[in-house]
Amino acid sequence: MALIIGVPKETYPGEKRVAITPGVIPSLSKGGMEILVETGAGTESGYPDEAFSEKGAKIAASRLQVFQDAQVIVQVRLLGANPEQGQTDLPLYQADHVVIGIAEALSNPHTVRDLNTREIIAFAMELMPRITRAQNMDVLSSMGTIAGYKAVLKAADALPRMFPMLMTAAGTVTPARVFIIGAGVAGLQAISMARRLGATVEAYDLRPAVKEQVQSLGAKFVDLPMEQTDVEDKSGHAKAQEESFYRRQRDLLKKIVAASDVVITTATVPGKKSPILITADMVAGMIPGSVIVDLAAERGGNCELTKVNHTVVAHGVTILGLENVPSTVPFHASQMYSKNIASFLLHVVKKGELKLDLEDEITKETMLTRNGEIVNARVRDLLGPLAGMKQEGS
Repeated sequence: MALIIGVPKETYPGEKRVAITPGVIPSLSKGGMEILVETGAGTESGYPDEAFSEKGAKIAASRLQVFQDAQVIVQVRLLGANPEQGQTDLPLYQADHVVIGIAEALSNPHTVRDLNTREIIAFAMELMPRITRAQNMDVLSSMGTIAGYKAVLKAADALPRMFPMLMTAAGTVTPARVFIIGAGVAGLQAISMARRLGATVEAYDLRPAVKEQVQSLGAKFVDLPMEQTDVEDKSGHAKAQEESFYRRQRDLLKKIVAASDVVITTATVPGKKSPILITADMVAGMIPGSVIVDLAAERGGNCELTKVNHTVVAHGVTILGLENVPSTVPFHASQMYSKNIASFLLHVVKKGELKLDLEDEITKETMLTRNGEIVNARVRDLLGPLAGMKQEGS
């Protein structure tokens, strides 16, 4: 008997992605899984119900049917990443449901408690370890690619000048100067895109190891005279630094920011507010007409003046506080996320049965709750000593 994978329509305001796309259904079917999709779940991302049906998925008559009939529920946004509308799904989760999606578990650990009351097995895809065999499950990298691409397009649209150098009868147009702070996946994609548009690009990252990657894309790597070795956690994500470090970092970045036409910031720390890398004074020192695209806006922003989901103009500088950037490219964002989800499903489902190896690093790092207990060590640390205990009455 096949394991039924339920795909509800996303309920977060403005969220257009869908967790499973038709293209991955054949591989999941071979793995002993049957796909049940809520009516219209993929419509906004460009995947109509018919596209799912053609690949063998079943279309549910209602959202309730998805939750009643499926053993595994896959979503883009679980409760922590959908704090208001996500509450309406809580009563629909059944004990022993397996629920998979982006949970923002480190930013909103209290919502893991709420998930745990339903005695489900919950997995947070954003906690996927940065190891070779998990690369095809890494949602942060997939969505970072989309964000970096779109950030450059947004900047080009807002900048009152063109990116490339042009030789015209009316004279020479000098290239735009783009500075990218943070050379993770989003930053590297932004570098690549800005270079394609003809800009002169500089980039900075705490990790000297990425210098070669930055240069291979045709950008100049900015070396700052700062000694800092403890910049990543064991999962490969950035670690928060002391304020004194950020203060010195801002002092060194100030001159480069002031000379740039576009600054794209990508610096985030899992579970913490984004560090302020561009102060109001630094904005005041920029050339009027310059643009800042803050990809860290949802976590507080890297620019002191950023307002999430708003465009702020200060001292003639336009500051874009982008929110949920991947959802603005829903077709390919869904396609990439779906591939991540499918790879994870094929990792934990064998011949139509859920097989959880609790010693496996991928399973261990992403699992939040099981058997009425919060089992993720990072979340338990945030919640305190009683977090891992079985819920009263369960």
